[in-house]
Amino acid sequence: MDLLAPRTLLPVDPATAELEGGADPVQVATAHPTSSAAWAALAEEALGRGFWIEGYAYARTGYHRGLDALRKAGWRGTGPVPWSHGPNQGFLRALHALAVAAAAIDEVDEAARCSTFLNDCDPAAAAALA
Repeated sequence: MDLLAPRTLLPVDPATAELEGGADPVQVATAHPTSSAAWAALAEEALGRGFWIEGYAYARTGYHRGLDALRKAGWRGTGPVPWSHGPNQGFLRALHALAVAAAAIDEVDEAARCSTFLNDCDPAAAAALA
């Protein structure tokens, strides 16, 4: 982790409250397609059922939506993305789900890259999601 780089803090994601309120992740992702939290929820659900390819696709979508949001928030490809900031958790969960799904389909390099990236964003995220 580049401790000299500024921390990136994403804005509040309205999808998170809907998911926490028990809304169906499919409906939430449909209403909020740019939400990493919605795609992460879909990925986690698919992975929990052993649907590795679906989980991979959902996680990759959430990861890319998160990268878009990070860049919009001023992130330049390096620096902390703190787990302690709730709005960052959707992206970090999608990144973790992508690592898990990649490992499950034997995409070893991608799994390692995503795990390293997650740890570089915030070791606390890697620990919380392990």
